[in-house]
Amino acid sequence: MNDPRQPASLFGWIRDLNRKERSTFGAAVGGWALDAMDVQIYSFVIPTLIMVWGITRGEAGMIGTGALLASAVGGWLGGWCADRYGRVRTLQISIVWFAVFTFLSGLAQNADQLLIARTLMGLGFGGEWAAGSVLLGETMRPEHRGKALGFMQSGWAIGWGAAALLYALLFSLLPPETAWRVLFFVGIAPAFLVFFLRRLVDEPAVYKESQKKLAEGGVRPSLLDIFRPPLLKVTVLGGLVGTGAQGGYNAISTWLPTYLRTERGLSVLDSTGYLAVLIVGSFCGYVAGGYISDWLGRRRAFLFFAISAGIVILTYTTVPFSDGVMLVLGFPLGFCAAGVFSGMGAFYTEHFPTNVRGVGQGFAYNLGRAVGALFPALIGFLSAKMSLGTAIGVFAFSAYAVMAIAAYMLPETKGKSLEA
Repeated sequence: MNDPRQPASLFGWIRDLNRKERSTFGAAVGGWALDAMDVQIYSFVIPTLIMVWGITRGEAGMIGTGALLASAVGGWLGGWCADRYGRVRTLQISIVWFAVFTFLSGLAQNADQLLIARTLMGLGFGGEWAAGSVLLGETMRPEHRGKALGFMQSGWAIGWGAAALLYALLFSLLPPETAWRVLFFVGIAPAFLVFFLRRLVDEPAVYKESQKKLAEGGVRPSLLDIFRPPLLKVTVLGGLVGTGAQGGYNAISTWLPTYLRTERGLSVLDSTGYLAVLIVGSFCGYVAGGYISDWLGRRRAFLFFAISAGIVILTYTTVPFSDGVMLVLGFPLGFCAAGVFSGMGAFYTEHFPTNVRGVGQGFAYNLGRAVGALFPALIGFLSAKMSLGTAIGVFAFSAYAVMAIAAYMLPETKGKSLEA
């Protein structure tokens, strides 16, 4: 029997959104897309930095790891700020922060300066997801929550695609020594989204009610509340799910452009075509993952995507396929690696109570980012002893195995009312 709350057409639920849901939905998707663009820019300039500055792959990986480690801290603190000072205000500050430090990355004169700029950028990068996902999760009604947060995650593919297009354009028009700096300068663009947030997006009603009750009782949320029963189990298992998803994705997104250029021998334009297929697959995976999460439930969706992603990435990076087959395989690779994220925002939102939802969601997701942040550096160093493709495949497969095990131990939360 069909659910009478669900619009008949595939995207009919978007038309069913009220004004507040629609404006929050647009802000969350746009913010995450621009965040992704600023983060993914670095993966495209790694080969140029190795050439211009003479740094090793391991050193290049450490710069990427620095940003990811800082984003883990930024996500935890950003979640706490979202609980204490508001979802919308924290989202605004986070967006301006990562945009400014992406711009400053283009002024770096050596690897140490770039490491500092990217690390500081990571603080805002982590805070943006923590504030944006909880804002959208609290605003959306339960029957649309999974799909909405899946679409928000699809913003990552949009931002990744924007970074790829800018990379292809700028490196075709400018010498590499100049193009990588201009690419970072473009990263200031997300700061303009703040004007939209200030005018059209408001705090969720459930958050306002929670703040009212906390004020009456004189209680303030703590960074440590999520480590006490009964939330400790959710925090640990949610963190392991995040670890698997982030670790596997970081292994792919950071090193795949370099793998295609160096081990597959593709040119800038050729590798951009391969990445385009991967990015389209990622977008479809994010969107489909939201529907699958609302259909099968969060737990089964996690299992499906984690197992599929592990198998596909290991095959993609270790089996010597022809270039044509590699091009086709890029779609399922992007689809599965992206789909693992779609149910996370809804799952975390539904498990943590409103007074600590931001800090709980921010910590669990970004614990995975902290551990997964080690993967780019470890892959870079390991590639000195084995092929880069093998190193990517081994680390990504291990990460998705961890995610599948943790997901199997999770309770189901599909359809949960946040007011309850």
